[in-house]
Amino acid sequence: MNTCTPSKSLTGHGHRISLRAATERDADAFLSIYAPYVAKTAVTFEYEIPATEEFAARIRRVQEKYPWLVAEADGKILGYAYAAPFHERAAYEWAVELSVYVAPDKKRLGIGARLYEALELILKEQGILNLYACIACPEKEDEYLAADSVRFHEKLGFQMVGKFHRCGYKFHRWYHMVWMEKHIGLHGENPPGVKSFGEIGPVIGGILEGN
Repeated sequence: MNTCTPSKSLTGHGHRISLRAATERDADAFLSIYAPYVAKTAVTFEYEIPATEEFAARIRRVQEKYPWLVAEADGKILGYAYAAPFHERAAYEWAVELSVYVAPDKKRLGIGARLYEALELILKEQGILNLYACIACPEKEDEYLAADSVRFHEKLGFQMVGKFHRCGYKFHRWYHMVWMEKHIGLHGENPPGVKSFGEIGPVIGGILEGN
């Protein structure tokens, strides 16, 4: 499903953005956003910028079950966010890991929050209960990595649940990694199975329009 609907303006910045589901055709635009994070930051621990075909395959794999959303204005993609399995074991079915990337020149305009809010509503409809974020974290902020992502998740209701010390090496420096968590549902006995992204198609348009 690829629903593109008008949405609210980002006050004071003149951007009228809409949210929609991603397609594999978005891979090049996503890479133009993601590549600077790989090449110039430790936000991602990936060393090499993926090829377009590899990135398109990532979109395809995610959308077999989970949402991958796009924020755009005037036909230009400003950011994207998606959910992925937290772990392969069956008992983890109700948990997902989230990721979000916004174009470097469009940060701090509320785009990431809008994407996350829409993701959360969609994931609730699917039956997901736990959201997780795996975040690179510096011992001390430097030119490659700040604590912006931790602060972003805190504002959206995530809590710190774990820290791995000096587990990522990039730009000749060691970085920590933290896990943050948010519960979006009740943990009762015999929870219903999680629906796929495709199964909740009728409600997705309304969620994206409202966000």
